[in-house]
Amino acid sequence: MNEERLPAAYTAAIREMLGQEADAFLESCTARRTQGLRFNTLKSTSLSGRAAAAHAADLFALTPVAWCPEGYYYEEPARPGRHAYHTAGLYYIQEPSAMSAAELLAPRAGETVLDLAAAPGGKTTHIAALMQGQGLLVSNEIHPERAKILAENVERLGISHAIVTSAAPGELSRRFLEVFDRIMLDAPCSGEGMFRKDPAAIGEWSPEHVEMCAARQWDILQDAYIMLKPGGSLAYSTCTFNRKENEDTISRFLNSYPDMELICEKRLWPHVEKGEGHFVALLRKEASGETVPSQSKRGCGRSKTGPKLPSTVRDAYQQFMNWAAGELPGFTGHGMPLLFGDSLYLLPEAFSASLHTGLLDGLKVPRAGLHIAHLKKNRIEPAHALAMALLPEQAARSYDLAADNPDIQAWLRGESLPVPPELHGWTLVTVDGLPVSWGKASSGQLKNHLPKGLRILKAQTDEQ
Repeated sequence: MNEERLPAAYTAAIREMLGQEADAFLESCTARRTQGLRFNTLKSTSLSGRAAAAHAADLFALTPVAWCPEGYYYEEPARPGRHAYHTAGLYYIQEPSAMSAAELLAPRAGETVLDLAAAPGGKTTHIAALMQGQGLLVSNEIHPERAKILAENVERLGISHAIVTSAAPGELSRRFLEVFDRIMLDAPCSGEGMFRKDPAAIGEWSPEHVEMCAARQWDILQDAYIMLKPGGSLAYSTCTFNRKENEDTISRFLNSYPDMELICEKRLWPHVEKGEGHFVALLRKEASGETVPSQSKRGCGRSKTGPKLPSTVRDAYQQFMNWAAGELPGFTGHGMPLLFGDSLYLLPEAFSASLHTGLLDGLKVPRAGLHIAHLKKNRIEPAHALAMALLPEQAARSYDLAADNPDIQAWLRGESLPVPPELHGWTLVTVDGLPVSWGKASSGQLKNHLPKGLRILKAQTDEQ
């Protein structure tokens, strides 16, 4: 990409903003884009996970990202997204600059956190890992198809304490008044930092588009304010460079809400750091003083007691736990069971302990916590999400495949495998000790239960 391909109004704005640095920045626009991955500490810190992460570091020639301890660069021709470790959720493919936002927000274990515009899941999965799988994470994406991708990534990384919703920010703010300790707002933006990754973004850019994005960001920020607890922190991030969507939007927000304080702003520029570029502002709401205006208090937010479980849900959960007693001896089953058709979920314990489950009524919820089972007629079929959230020792049976064994590629294509005849029943299939799916063993064959939509085409594996 050369400067001539960039909109004239864009280059003029960059030159005005950067002055003498503008040439270096515009030259960086012609360089190859940076690529990175972030290890998932929900999996990479176990004994087998540490060994797998070390293997991946050697295999892909990883080099560290300065602002994220778990982040690494890789260079082509490495393709970590097509490796079995990716299927196992050992890491998330993420642009390195984008890793700065969750690090700055710094969520803690046990907190209640909202990722307000979360798809495809980079920041959500980062937040979940920093929370050490404890507390409550609400990950929202307004667009249904993108929310589905978000839910799939939450599942792949073995996250059990997250609820995925698909709602407009205003719909959430009417329900969740001053609920969240921390909020991540990775705001929809004009995407100037995407130009190297996605040249089509260049054609979509215009000064009018920047103004439209800034107006939309302002609306979403006001909803985020309503949902943030006094004393809570808000990270506002974009992958764009202009001041209208970044510093100017933050200034407007601070002027309109005097109980909000700017803690710091961070910019990553592609001509200074190795990355596509990012902007993050960390803000905090005062712990005391005037809160949300009364006319904005549009939801109850909390309830001391949750609703009693319907008998159908209690019976379904008991049926599952009776099955788990023999098949999953290490599974504790903490949380509130919910039943959607034949699908049984466990709502995160932190949600059922502090918030009324009725707050979810009428919301589109692609994933209400951990999906644990399909209740078929006269039988239990464990859910794929449950497999991804387990440790091998929690299952009665597991069958491990080495990452360099051709059998793992056959398994990821959906093929069944020969196994010792004494292996019988539901079996957790792992790669180097990391779960990839369920299998069911019978008569020396391990039937493949990896969901069809997650299977890897043979042509893809041949390219590795």
